[in-house]
Amino acid sequence: MVDDSVEPERGMRAGAQAVAAVVVVGGVVGGMWGLGGVLPKATSRDSAPATCSASTDNALPAKYVSPTALCTALNRTDLPALLGTPDEHAETASGSAGWMTLAGGTKIASPEADVDLTTYSVRLSASYDDVPVAQAARYVDSSSEVKMVLGHPAVLYSDQTIAISFNLGGGKASTGPGGIARSLLVSTTAKDGGDSFEISIWRQDDVPPDDEALFRIAEEVLPTIPGWTAG
Repeated sequence: MVDDSVEPERGMRAGAQAVAAVVVVGGVVGGMWGLGGVLPKATSRDSAPATCSASTDNALPAKYVSPTALCTALNRTDLPALLGTPDEHAETASGSAGWMTLAGGTKIASPEADVDLTTYSVRLSASYDDVPVAQAARYVDSSSEVKMVLGHPAVLYSDQTIAISFNLGGGKASTGPGGIARSLLVSTTAKDGGDSFEISIWRQDDVPPDDEALFRIAEEVLPTIPGWTAG
């Protein structure tokens, strides 16, 4: 039996060398990221939406947004409708915390949350690396687009995902090219002071994700996150 899962790549934010891709969510947020855990999908028999699982909130000082707060903001009852898949529901929802080390040795907080549905997966993360979004935009793919979201500077860009196949009988995993993840990096303030939130969406097939869905999620979710400044 083979279990196929898809995870997006995550790159490096400004201050690192360039955008390098390793498995996990697409992004210019905070330093190089390694291979993330893959959660089992719920079956179609599970009718109740997932609730946010326990996270490691105590790994971060109180001045940073907690993984639980990110997961709560993202795991909305209307998330399936915002994604354009209203008949689906959240199958897994979790938050995690940690620290990322940049090339110069500086450590930055890296809280994030993931919600998985049948068609889509969504990740919400925060970065505190003091790099303005306008500067970070130089380090993403060549097709990136500078945007404004709720009056805040933002950049829209793509990442290639990696498909991870698990042979449950043989206990081995293999990787290969997957589809596209679309990410929206948004400054937490209108003045683009260096902190940012990032939302990434990708599908569990090779169909490109819907940019309109990404923007709908951003406009509804971002104002509910602690640390977001309206303006």
